[in-house]
Amino acid sequence: MARDALAKYVEAKAMELDIPGAAVAIWADGQELFACHGVTSIDNPLPVDPHTLFVLGSVTKTFTATAIMRLVETGRVDLNAPVRRYVPELRLPDEESAARITVLNLLNHTAGLDTRMVFDSGDGDDALAREVAKMAEVALVGPVGGRASYSQLGYNLLGRVIENVTGQTYEAAVAALVLEPVGLVDSVFTAGQAITRRFAVGHNLSEGKLKVAGTWKDTRGNNPGGGLVSSVSDQLRWARFHLGGDDVTRRMQEPTAELHGSTLGDALGLAWFLRDVDGVRAVGHGGSANGQFADLLLVPERDFAVVAVSNAGPDSGLEFNQAVVRWALEHYLGLVERQHQTLPYDPERAREITGQYENAFMTLTVDTDGATMTVECRIKPEIRAASETELPADMPPAELGLLPGDGDEYVVTGGGLAGQRGFLTRDASGTVIGADLAGRLFHRVAAAAE
Repeated sequence: MARDALAKYVEAKAMELDIPGAAVAIWADGQELFACHGVTSIDNPLPVDPHTLFVLGSVTKTFTATAIMRLVETGRVDLNAPVRRYVPELRLPDEESAARITVLNLLNHTAGLDTRMVFDSGDGDDALAREVAKMAEVALVGPVGGRASYSQLGYNLLGRVIENVTGQTYEAAVAALVLEPVGLVDSVFTAGQAITRRFAVGHNLSEGKLKVAGTWKDTRGNNPGGGLVSSVSDQLRWARFHLGGDDVTRRMQEPTAELHGSTLGDALGLAWFLRDVDGVRAVGHGGSANGQFADLLLVPERDFAVVAVSNAGPDSGLEFNQAVVRWALEHYLGLVERQHQTLPYDPERAREITGQYENAFMTLTVDTDGATMTVECRIKPEIRAASETELPADMPPAELGLLPGDGDEYVVTGGGLAGQRGFLTRDASGTVIGADLAGRLFHRVAAAAE
């Protein structure tokens, strides 16, 4: 009955949101449950099954972090050591910060590094070395250890730590330290490994129609932060490994940095985002690629896990995955995520918030029509123009509402980012100077035109 209910929900939600293909896996009551829908590609369709490979995006960070922790366990890496002990070649525009960043700062996103670069360092074994060399041009978004701000760069740098400590490529080291010991047979990093198996491609909306994404996955230099390709069968095995509760996995699930006003979680462990759902602690990570989304959530005290992957872009793939996770929590555990009630529209508050925000990679635009506020998150046009490959689609504008309380917290109330929370940063005079969304800091660069 549980399997039938899951299959019916997945099919209905995927059809409602026009998802080409999706796969879901659940571990509950000591049983594995799978539900799959649709096809790998609308151009070259094969049925999606539990062993179909999807690009995991940032869920890969949990693998990179676990590999680091295996090296910590054997005394080869010290979490509190400066990263330069392992990557002496590291250079940043701020020399003092480059010397101070620790391995732990990278693991819990408190290094002050910006979100990411668009830089193709090639497919060679020197890809990560070249990625790290390029970091000499990337200014920090804040002081080392000052606050958490989600960073792909930090995890790519962790990949270089792994290479220098093991003497292997990142991919070979992660296979030896993590993939093979856990028994993950469907998890690979390269197109050459994936092409002999059934794999999904991404899809994005173009002129109102779904089209196959032109780029399958990110560059090799981004493998540590988002390059693993895997099946829901393997991801459920990965979830069960982290539910197993050995010293390493337990340590990774302990809070190391606070998160404020974020849907991602209330705190960061080591890679994992930690949050309470209906009073119960959940541990999870999500990921996005070009026209693909992945989500993995554990509830350790209930020995429960849910995995959802889909091959549709931000218009629907993210919404599908999040809906599946919410349904699974309620259906199997009776846990209901709290819905946020927003404050009535306030023209004065809207005027002080609306404007343009940005980081090195994206812009965030908060606008108003005099009755509602909207938010739009886009990859910078110059970044798209400079990229030699197709980048993921932008999120369409969505309504934004302020949350009750003393702080400047807000929530997105529509579109693919519906339910995503963020918060504003003010200077000593009370002027809004930054906005966080999806764990990423955007600095304010312009107020709205009067």
